[in-house]
Amino acid sequence: MLPSITGQYLARYQRLAASEAAAGLLPATGAQRRFLLVRSLDPAGRADIVPMFFAFPRGTVDGPRLRAAAGHLAARHPALRSQAGVVRGTPVLRPGPADIPLEHVSPAPGEDARDALRRTLAAWTTQGPPLRLYLAADGPGADEELLAVVLDHTACDGQSLARVVAELGAAYRDRLGPQDLAPSDAAAELAAYKDAVLRQLDAEDRAASPRALAYWGERLRPARERAPLPGTRRVSGGLPTGAAASKLPSPEGGVPFPALLDACRAAAATLYGAGSVAPIGYPWGGRPAGAEPVLGCFLNTVVFPAGTHATPAPEVTETQWWDDLDRADTPFDEVVRAARAGGSAWSGRLDGLLTVDDAAHRTPLRLGGTAGREIHIDGRQVRAPFAVSATQGPELDLRMVWDRTVLDDAAAEDAFAALCAALPADAPVH
Repeated sequence: MLPSITGQYLARYQRLAASEAAAGLLPATGAQRRFLLVRSLDPAGRADIVPMFFAFPRGTVDGPRLRAAAGHLAARHPALRSQAGVVRGTPVLRPGPADIPLEHVSPAPGEDARDALRRTLAAWTTQGPPLRLYLAADGPGADEELLAVVLDHTACDGQSLARVVAELGAAYRDRLGPQDLAPSDAAAELAAYKDAVLRQLDAEDRAASPRALAYWGERLRPARERAPLPGTRRVSGGLPTGAAASKLPSPEGGVPFPALLDACRAAAATLYGAGSVAPIGYPWGGRPAGAEPVLGCFLNTVVFPAGTHATPAPEVTETQWWDDLDRADTPFDEVVRAARAGGSAWSGRLDGLLTVDDAAHRTPLRLGGTAGREIHIDGRQVRAPFAVSATQGPELDLRMVWDRTVLDDAAAEDAFAALCAALPADAPVH
């Protein structure tokens, strides 16, 4: 039997880490390696970034104080000051100084603050720290200023965002900077991070068992991406991505995850036609057993083959989903290899993405005594033909964005309508 992809990676990393010239490099999880691979395959070399946007009354943000607070976070959390890259063919993270930039972004003629931030993030370069801050306002007379807290996806997962916001606000409140973290504490955090990643890699290696790979090979055998390649359509004007949003009634306890998968199935059927099996990805997982709760990216991307010929009974999707979760630790690259070995024509490209959040975990960023109002800035890049985000709370807050170089606006809006229609408000909770 061939060694697992993770096992091969660990062997290469250990040889690299043993060399004096590469001392101090940190290993990368399977999820981090996937982001690096996607970046390397992107014609423009774009990174996946996760921005959070907050509106504050004009003059609220003390720039030097905020930079110091962000530096304190980066000093404590190695993932926030480690640049991802490839050394001798091996993906690694290289820790750097806890120096987090805050850029004041000025709108160009004809732009507002949102346009300016959108333009700035589109120009994000992979050189630099994975945590960066941007501040913009519409003009001298504006009542508000917009703060963007942006992370490279190699440094965070969805579970980390609330913690980043809370710790950034606390460090700002207490006027802490990187110098306020004792060297012994920084060394302990670094050791805990490395230990957590090595535990994660060990779990990923064990999850690539012959039985799990056989399961994914059969599960994904009929899957094949249906969407055209990015850039297929010419966008004559406007933003590179479209967006639609809706708030729906939510049953007590929230909408079950399988019902959200079936809603994405309905959207895929509208976009790609009946009779296909569209691969939809969603993040799932957590930190390995025994690991410290370090910040970092430990979520795997699980693939759901959404057959669009018909929507099965809810209990069928639920059973499939639970079966998938039993093998959810199998790294994405292993799943792709298993699918191809099983006869699938799937390349590993996803036709859609689904992320689910809990509104109770979305805390506002507090700077001093002022809480920022979280806002959305649409029009940024999306790494799939369409991506759905669902925030569970008293209502179900649904948002869908799509790549306009792949999908027609009218078709995407029809797909969003189908998505919403497929979610009954009285769906049972499991």
